[in-house]
Amino acid sequence: AVGALAGVNVPLVSVEHQYLITERIAGVTPDLPTLRDPDRLTYYKEEVGGLMMGGYEPNPKPWAEVGVPTDFAYRLLDGDWDHFEPIMRLALGRVPALERAGVKELINGPESFTPDGNFILGEAPEVAGFFVGAGFNAFGIAAGGGAGMALAEWVTKGAPPYDLWAVDIRRFGANHRATPWVRTRTLEAYAKHYAIAWPHEEYATGRPLRRSPLYDRLKSRGAVFGEKLGWERPNWFANAAKGEAPEDRPTFGRPNWFAAVGREHRACRVAAALFDQSSFAKFMLLGRDAEATLGWIAANDVTRAPGSLVYSQLLNAQGGIECDLTIARLDEDAYYIVTGTGSATRDFDWIARNIPAGRDVRLIDVTSQHAVLSLMGPRARDILAPLTEEDVSNAAFPFGSVRRLSVAGAPVIALRITYVGELGWELHIPVEFAAAVYDALMAQGAPYGLVEAGYRAIETLRLEKGYRAWGADIGPDHSPLMAGLGFAVKLRGNVPFLGRDALEAQRAAPLPRLLTGFTLEDPGAVLLGRETIYQCGRRVGWLTSGGFGHALGRAIGYGYVRDAEAGVGPETVLGGGYEIEVATERLAAEAFLAPPYDPKLVRVRA
Repeated sequence: AVGALAGVNVPLVSVEHQYLITERIAGVTPDLPTLRDPDRLTYYKEEVGGLMMGGYEPNPKPWAEVGVPTDFAYRLLDGDWDHFEPIMRLALGRVPALERAGVKELINGPESFTPDGNFILGEAPEVAGFFVGAGFNAFGIAAGGGAGMALAEWVTKGAPPYDLWAVDIRRFGANHRATPWVRTRTLEAYAKHYAIAWPHEEYATGRPLRRSPLYDRLKSRGAVFGEKLGWERPNWFANAAKGEAPEDRPTFGRPNWFAAVGREHRACRVAAALFDQSSFAKFMLLGRDAEATLGWIAANDVTRAPGSLVYSQLLNAQGGIECDLTIARLDEDAYYIVTGTGSATRDFDWIARNIPAGRDVRLIDVTSQHAVLSLMGPRARDILAPLTEEDVSNAAFPFGSVRRLSVAGAPVIALRITYVGELGWELHIPVEFAAAVYDALMAQGAPYGLVEAGYRAIETLRLEKGYRAWGADIGPDHSPLMAGLGFAVKLRGNVPFLGRDALEAQRAAPLPRLLTGFTLEDPGAVLLGRETIYQCGRRVGWLTSGGFGHALGRAIGYGYVRDAEAGVGPETVLGGGYEIEVATERLAAEAFLAPPYDPKLVRVRA
C-alpha cells in the first residue's frame, strides 16, 4: 500500500500461512536441528520443548484479495483445520510422535509472497531514493540479517554490496502490475516452495499474456513456448511426424527435446534458422546530447557514424557489468538500444539513472512497436536478398552495421549482428507487418533448408560460439576484463566513461578470476551450470552455464577459474588437469579461451 501511494509497484500477495505448536514432547531438546521434509511439504523446529510444524500446501489460500482492512494490524487469522489437515497427515508420516502430542495452538497469519518465491530488495525504478525490502515468503527471520545488511549498504552507498539480481525489484515488468496475474502466479510459486526445481521448468499460470504477432503461426507449427517477463517465447519446435509431443518432460538427464533442439542447431550451422525474438526490450535514446550521454554510459565506442552498431556493456563504478546490449546509431541524434527480455526494467532504469544532469535527451521504451525475426545461418543472405531491393552484400552491409530496408514490402530496421555465431540479421519489423515478413521468409527459405528455431537452440549455439549470457556468465560482480570482453571496451584512448577508473586499476594487477570455457570428453555428460571445476584436484570455481554443442558433439560449460591470491591469466587457466563434477562424478575436461566454433569470425563476417 505504501508503494502504491508513491507510484511504486511492489508485486505481493497476502497468503494464509499456518503452523501448529505442540505441548512438550519427550526427547525434544533446545539443540534439536531444524528439519525440513520437502517430499512431505513440511518443516519442524523445537519450540519450548515441543515442536513447531508448518508446511506449504499445494492449494494456498490468498487473503484480503480486495485490500487489507484498514483496522488490521498485528493480528492473526482464525485457524483453518480443514485446510491444514493434508499437511498434518503428511507430517505424521515423518514425525509419528505428533499423533500423540497435545496441540497448544494452530497459528494462522497472512504472509507476503512474491510471483517467483524470492523476496524484493532495492531502489524502486519508478522513484529515486525509494527503497523496498518486502515479500519474504515466510523466511524473513532466516533472511533478515543478510537482507538488512545488503539493503542498508544499498541505501548508504548507492549500490548493493554484490550481485543481488535474484531479489532485485527491477526483475519485474509490466505483467507484474496486473493484480490478477500477480495473484495467480504467486499462488503457483507458493505451491512450488518445496517442489523439485527441475532444470528448464516453466511456470504454467498466467499464460499466455504477452504474445508476439506470430504466436498462433508458431504454435500451429509445433512451437513449445516458455515465458519470460510475461512474454510467450518459442523454446523449441516439436515434429509430430517424428512422434515428438509438444511438451517439456522434467528430468535431470537428457531432456525429451534434446533431438529437436539438435536439429534446429545443425540447420542454423549448415543452412539457416528463423528465430522469433520479438520479446527483446527496445529503447530509443533521442536528442542533441544522445552521443555524449551514451559515450559516458557505454563502455564501447558509440561515437561512430549513423548506420553503425556496437555491442557494449554498461558498467558500474567498480567496473562490473550492469547491462549487456546492442546499440545501433540510426541518426546523429537517435540511438536504438536492444537488450534481453528479462533485463527490460533494469536496463531502462540503469540508463535513465545515469544520464548526466542537464543533457538534452529522451529515453523511450519502444518494445511493443517492433516484432523481431532473426534470420541466421550461411544461407541467410540467399534468403534475404530476393525480398529486398537494397544491397545486402557484405561490402554494402557489413557486420556491425544497421540499415533501413524494405523487406517483402515492410519497413524494417535490419541489424547485422548475431548471438549464434553465423551470418545473419535481426529484422526489427513494425508489428502489423510481422506476419507478412515471416511468411515471405519461410517461403523464400524453403529451398535452402530454412527451419524455425527457438530459444533453446539459441542457447546451445551461443555456447559453441563463446558468447556470454548476462545473469549467468556476466553480471555486476564481473568486469569485461574478467569475462574476456576487453575487446568491447574503449580503453585505448583517454575517453572517460563510467567504470573506466576501475578497469584501469584491474589492468595494472593480476585478475582474481577469468571466465574459461570447457568441453567434456564424455559425450553423454549433461551440464546445467553450477557444477564444480577442479584443476589438479583443487576446487577452482564452478560453471556459470552449461549445455551441449550439437555441431561439436560435446558438452560445453563456462565458469570462472579463481585464484584471488596469486591471480589468474591465460597461461594459468590453460594449464590443463581439469575435471568437472557432474552428479557427484568427476569428468575430464579441456579448457579453452578462444571459442571452439569459428574463433576467427569467418562465418560471422561472411
